[in-house]
Amino acid sequence: MDFGLTDKIALVAGGASGIGLECAAVLAAEGAAVVIADMDGEAAEKAAEALTGQGHAASHTVVDITDPEAVQAMADQVLGRYGRVDILVNSAGIAGDKLFVDSTLEDWRQEIDVNLIGPMLCTKVIIQNMIERENGRIITVASDSARIGQSRLSYYAAAKAGAIAFFKSLAQEVGRYKITVNVVSPSATNTPLRIEREEGFRRSMGEEAYAERVRKVLRMYPLRRLGEPEDIASAVAFLASQRASWITGQVLSVNGGFTMP
Repeated sequence: MDFGLTDKIALVAGGASGIGLECAAVLAAEGAAVVIADMDGEAAEKAAEALTGQGHAASHTVVDITDPEAVQAMADQVLGRYGRVDILVNSAGIAGDKLFVDSTLEDWRQEIDVNLIGPMLCTKVIIQNMIERENGRIITVASDSARIGQSRLSYYAAAKAGAIAFFKSLAQEVGRYKITVNVVSPSATNTPLRIEREEGFRRSMGEEAYAERVRKVLRMYPLRRLGEPEDIASAVAFLASQRASWITGQVLSVNGGFTMP
């Protein structure tokens, strides 16, 4: 299926690893010129070089999405080079792993800064360009924990729920400018961060106990597998495409049936 992304300019915040990296790869494969923005400049550069080596159009920039000045500098760089951003993907995120009673105000603020304020800042510096051109796609990666709640992820879920509410509200404000705003909401996905955490569980629990844990987890998914970054990226690419021009203000769970909110 042709998604109509040839020659589109896509900015992927948090695009150097995990879901963001796969989003950049899929968008590039569909013909978009991709800018990978990430706090890890070395990883962002390597990711862009890899895509360029595959014959795609890709570049990179370094940004701390919690820093307003850095985010504005990113926008100035991208808009100065390309003149526009057609697709903004907010995929940067962090997730703590603590019970609420063990967490601190610093933990909460870090999650909110990265998972809510960061996407808001990235959107703020790009959306005026979209309004002026009366065209744009904004897709943000949230989490199903924001929709149903999840133990040990309370303040992460709160930040992601805030992002969902914000982007649904924004969709109502900018629809008149032919800008669509949507959220992709994954469940457990095999990103490098999750794989690293699972290896820790394996070492601490032992092979037999860990294997039983995996079996229990998979029974919670009707499709009997966890997500892969490309599952999420495919949904992002669809929402970025011309095929999704009448979809806005929606939250699309991509979760193997784990939840059906």
